[in-house]
Amino acid sequence: MRFTAKLPALAGVMLVAVALAGCEKLKSRDQLNKGVNAFKSSKFTEAVEHFKRAVDLDPTFTTARLYLATAYMSQYIPGAESDENLQNAKAAEDQFHKVLQQDPVNAVAIESLASLHYNQAQAMPKLEDKLKKLDDAKVWYEKLAQVDPNKKEAFYSLGVIAWAKWYPAIMGARAKLGMKPEDPGPIKDKKLKEEIKQQWLPTIETGIKNLERSLQIDKEYEDAMAYMNLLIRERADLAETADEYRREVEVADNWVQKALDTKKIKAERANRKGTGGITPSGG
Repeated sequence: MRFTAKLPALAGVMLVAVALAGCEKLKSRDQLNKGVNAFKSSKFTEAVEHFKRAVDLDPTFTTARLYLATAYMSQYIPGAESDENLQNAKAAEDQFHKVLQQDPVNAVAIESLASLHYNQAQAMPKLEDKLKKLDDAKVWYEKLAQVDPNKKEAFYSLGVIAWAKWYPAIMGARAKLGMKPEDPGPIKDKKLKEEIKQQWLPTIETGIKNLERSLQIDKEYEDAMAYMNLLIRERADLAETADEYRREVEVADNWVQKALDTKKIKAERANRKGTGGITPSGG
């Protein structure tokens, strides 16, 4: 009898708990909506406070946490060294990681972390720090490519990172030999050229393959064409002969022309879409 007498009371407590939980979720969604409105008005500090309340009210609300991370990231300025700016970057990274704890294949969080690391790399004054951040960005873009194999931006970004890592190395080698950037190649010092090949050729080739993949997804991806030009043009410095160098440069030039032609085609297409016919007036 004692056991059955407690059942109604227990059921009542459970109903109250469910009702309270439902109420908290409604409040959480209300805070999300207020945060979105503030975010759209570029009131990022206000948006952060609303999103934080939404997450506090419902810690399982992944969308609110994603917005919170994005609001922090929107306030981050690459290269600014103030404590507040660095805290915004750290807070954004922490929240994106928490999103991934709840949803390991959340493409938005993965892409945002990749972008955050890449932007941080661009602001690094020391080359070694920049290369490390680029490696971090590379890891996240590779994850993005796995999560969404048709995400052209993931493969394009991996190509850009390959170039960003390789470019200082080849420019440093040229400077060491007294060659200006505009001087024709290839690198004349065979020993130095072989060292560069062993260290960097795999990076270059992987970068080109990733750009090729992005162009398979979008044949009119002119930004990918531009970086195909850069990677191939600078790979020419590793050619064995002057003739091989010239052939590589010719291939790079062709990619430049393809990018220009594609931009022209897209512009003409946009103009055709935007041009309306003459509408006859009535009467």
